[in-house]
Amino acid sequence: MPELPEVETTRRGIAARLRGRRVSRVAVRHWRLRWPIARQVQTHLPGRRIREIRRRAKYLLLETDEGTLIVHLGMSGSLRLTPSEEPPGPHDHLDLVVDDDLCLRLTDPRRFGAVLWCRGDVHRHWLLRELGPEPLEPGFDGDYLYRRSRNRRTAIKNFIMNARIVAGIGNIYACEALYLAGVHPLRAAGRISQPRYHRLAKCIRKVLEEAIGAGGTTLRDYAAADGMPGHFGSRLRVYGRAGGLCRRCRTPLRQRRIGQRATWYCPGCQH
Repeated sequence: MPELPEVETTRRGIAARLRGRRVSRVAVRHWRLRWPIARQVQTHLPGRRIREIRRRAKYLLLETDEGTLIVHLGMSGSLRLTPSEEPPGPHDHLDLVVDDDLCLRLTDPRRFGAVLWCRGDVHRHWLLRELGPEPLEPGFDGDYLYRRSRNRRTAIKNFIMNARIVAGIGNIYACEALYLAGVHPLRAAGRISQPRYHRLAKCIRKVLEEAIGAGGTTLRDYAAADGMPGHFGSRLRVYGRAGGLCRRCRTPLRQRRIGQRATWYCPGCQH
């Protein structure tokens, strides 16, 4: 699934090309994704100018003077910029064409993404209003995590993947941040000290910034808006490396399931 770095990489890739452009037409080939594509996409978007493209957690927000298009890439989705005359593939469900015939094309083989429309304050939309702070913005730090974790018995990995606690952290980067911070993914969130939360918050930020700088992690279906793969996969320290040796202590890495998710960690470094 595309996580925060992949979505942010996509946002940066399309924002520079689409900001200020006017939508000329919208083509929808398959209306049903995770939820039905909003009909307003075809009735309200044509003729509107794209003012800005923002990200909230794993959602892309295409702002116009009429409303905001909310896009989620689901398990396997991607957005790609292409000439409008390029023939669509079998999994290309939506084209948003701007005034110079540049096309923003949504591809989603599993159809678990979403395209929704919001005319009011998008941050009050039911998908966004209860999200926690962005991990790369002010307001997210070790003190915040420490306060929210008190008396919680849930595993720390599940805790930081809870979007109501922190917006946008998925499985890959939770594993990587916990490894960098030296925190065992099964440790109860409420039993972690404040100094360790300070380190964990810094490691979350470090891992996300590294991944964004590398263009994200390419796993199966994801590619950036220009069709190029992300390169952070070659830098993964624990994710997907069960049986490999820890790069710090040379202990064999392990894999187990935590909260229905495969989890990789080092039993020697993470306590």
